[in-house]
Amino acid sequence: MRKLILGMVICLSVELLWAAGSKYQPLNIKTGLWETTSVTKTSGRLPISPDMLAQMTPEQRARFEAAMNQMTSQQPKTRITRTGVTKDRLEKDPFNNDEKSCTETVLNSTGSKIDVHELCTEENTKIDITVHIEAVNSESVKGTVQSNASGSGNTMKVNGTFTSKWIGAICKDKD
Repeated sequence: MRKLILGMVICLSVELLWAAGSKYQPLNIKTGLWETTSVTKTSGRLPISPDMLAQMTPEQRARFEAAMNQMTSQQPKTRITRTGVTKDRLEKDPFNNDEKSCTETVLNSTGSKIDVHELCTEENTKIDITVHIEAVNSESVKGTVQSNASGSGNTMKVNGTFTSKWIGAICKDKD
């Protein structure tokens, strides 16, 4: 279950700016420090099996339910992050992983646009993710992420948008 949640979080993170599968072509953007503003809206319920819920103590289940209710509130969540982008990081393909339960398809990858579809299936759970990234110019990137997770009678949708802007040539973090 932690893998499922972690997978969803990773897919919504700024790492998607530099991702795209086996036919990946890096975006034509500047290296250095980038600031990303992402807005996500989550609806539905996380597809967690009744068996997993039954294994939780009453306290764990209460914390889980509270976290689910907070996560799926009707208010979109905005997050601002700063990330250092090096040439190596830009050229690396972080979407290409060893997860046998996931397959990614690069629909389009140029120096200015990337479209990726990823499908993951694990323990009666299916996660369908579509990512669109556009380099508006060498200092500005925008995109969308749409994710649907279903299983155990539950469906969770996560829709996100992001904009990134180049801050400067020197990375000030350890990414």
